[in-house]
Amino acid sequence: MPLKNKKIIVVNDKMQKNYCYELSEPVGKNFAEDFRPELKPKEILEMGVFCGKYMRDCTKEFPNSWFLKAKFARGNEPDCGLNFFGVKASMPLSYWRKKGWIHPDDPRGWLQWYCRYYAGRRHEDDARQIRRWKMMKRHVTQVWKNCSKGDLSCRKKQRQALLHWAYDSRKM
Repeated sequence: MPLKNKKIIVVNDKMQKNYCYELSEPVGKNFAEDFRPELKPKEILEMGVFCGKYMRDCTKEFPNSWFLKAKFARGNEPDCGLNFFGVKASMPLSYWRKKGWIHPDDPRGWLQWYCRYYAGRRHEDDARQIRRWKMMKRHVTQVWKNCSKGDLSCRKKQRQALLHWAYDSRKM
């Protein structure tokens, strides 16, 4: 059931000034039928992603509870040891921009889109982002095919990338 009293979020961070969006769904509810992420944004941030550099200036936009145990790098240098699998598993944002994968409303990419979707925003870009999420299944398949169940040392980069996309490879 959509929210009766929709809430407007105003974003002012390093990448967006006075960007506004509406929350039209309850937090964590009413996802598209074919979109079933395994991890919540809070869990992803707690596990450690993007070498501790992701969303450090966005804490006012989302619930405080998402950031209580988030793994953030100290200072300006990334710390890939903070990533759950201890490895760097992402390309720079410039690469994603060059590929045309970044929507202007979500300048940090897919995970930012997911955080906003999870929070209750519904957006013109939802179908494209959900298709992109589904395409990550090829990496799930590679982990299943090439790793023994529970061997978290196998394909660490792929597993870390899956974590960035809300797949929980610890179960594989």
